[in-house]
Parts: sequence; structure tokens; C-alpha cells
Amino acid sequence: MKVSSAIKAFTLSLVLLFAANTSVMAHCQVPCGIYGDQLQIKQLQQHITTIKKSMDQITELSAQSPLNHNQIVRWVNTKEEHAQMIQDDISAYWLTQRIKPADEKDKAAYAKYLNQCAMLHQILVYAMKCKQTVDATHADKMSKTLDAFAATYFDKDDMNHMKEHHKKESKN
Repeated sequence: MKVSSAIKAFTLSLVLLFAANTSVMAHCQVPCGIYGDQLQIKQLQQHITTIKKSMDQITELSAQSPLNHNQIVRWVNTKEEHAQMIQDDISAYWLTQRIKPADEKDKAAYAKYLNQCAMLHQILVYAMKCKQTVDATHADKMSKTLDAFAATYFDKDDMNHMKEHHKKESKN
């Protein structure tokens, strides 16, 4: 039985439609030159906020009697997923694509490179600790480290732009 070209086209359309609706967590590794660094920072901050909310919910639900095991498991899974997304984004986007090695002879550039790598590594560690516990201090430290990283990565105008957007969103 021959499959008509119309059926092939329809099937291909469905595949493409499905593929277009799937989300990619970190930017691709094709050298396209299209980056959304501010968006990436915002998404990381949103993951941290979700982790903190998850930790609060786990703690609150664990104190209730009778225990709501189903909801606790769902919040634990949410916390784990968002911590993993942070680790994936830091590794695949920031460390792999955006932070470029600096020449050791350029002391200032090399020091900035090492500092940025160290901060990103610390974020990875805090994300791991968020998976292991419900201690919100790890999420708070991760948020502060992300802010410190952003301050070394973006210029003053970009930082002001991001702060203005944050203020507008906080009002809504």
C-alpha cells in the first residue's frame, strides 16, 4: 500500500508542530549568535523562587497531621526539577557558551573569568544542596550569588534595565 504524498505532508506537519511546541531549557549549542542573557538570568531567578516555595510547602505539609504524602512528593519533585534545571542551564548555557576563557596574560580579564567561573560553580553546588535539603538558606545564597554573577557579567545599563523590569513585575 502506497502512502500518498498528502498523508506524508500531514504527518510531517504534525511532527514539526509537535517539535515547535516543545521547550528547550538552555539555548542550543549551534553557533547561531542569538543569546538572551537577561532572560536566562530571569529564568534562573524564577527557578530559585520556585525552589523556595517548594521548600516552604514541604515544611508546612510535613508539619500537618495527617501527613499529605502525595502533595509532599509533588513539592519534592518540583524542587528537584527546578534545581536540576538550574544546573543544566548554568552548565549548558553559561559555562559552555557564554563565559569565554581569558588570556592569563590579561590579569584583569583572567581574574574576572575565574571569578565568574567560581560563582557559577557555587550556584551549581547550592542547587545540589537544595536538592538534598529543605534549608532555604541554600536558595537564598544561590540567589545572592546569581545577583553577584549578573553584576560582573552585565554593564551598568543592563543591570538598571533588569532592575526596572523586576520593579514593574513586582507591582503586578
